Amino acid sequence: MHKITHKEQMTDWAIGQANTAYAQYFIGASYLNPYKASQISISNVTFDPGCRNNWHIHHNVEQTLVVVSGLGIYQEWGKDPVLLKPGMVVAIPPEVKHYHGAIADSYMQHLAITPNNIPNASNEWLEEVDDAAYQKAHEQLGLK
Repeated sequence: MHKITHKEQMTDWAIGQANTAYAQYFIGASYLNPYKASQISISNVTFDPGCRNNWHIHHNVEQTLVVVSGLGIYQEWGKDPVLLKPGMVVAIPPEVKHYHGAIADSYMQHLAITPNNIPNASNEWLEEVDDAAYQKAHEQLGLK
């Protein structure tokens, strides 16, 4: 597995600025580099080691994640976690409660792709992924 322990080892994708707009929905530090076109939004999200977002649901819209560097976790409510590696693509259907973020000892960077102009599309932020649930996901994936 390719763990990235320093930001300098990341890909050429620009890290962006501190993710202050959504910081209340993340445990740990993350960085956001957004691009919004007329039909699609693409946000490069960089997670510090151990950073993950809260459980959340995308209503009426699918989100696609493309992992570009590091290692991370994606988990849907009630399902086993998935280890995210560079090159992986995760299509998240509407109405699925989930979270994603970096593993404890690696940065992780993904592109979050969402169509624009979808009627009644919204994002509902829910409870934090507490340390116990995060640690359990690591154990299920065979990580420390």
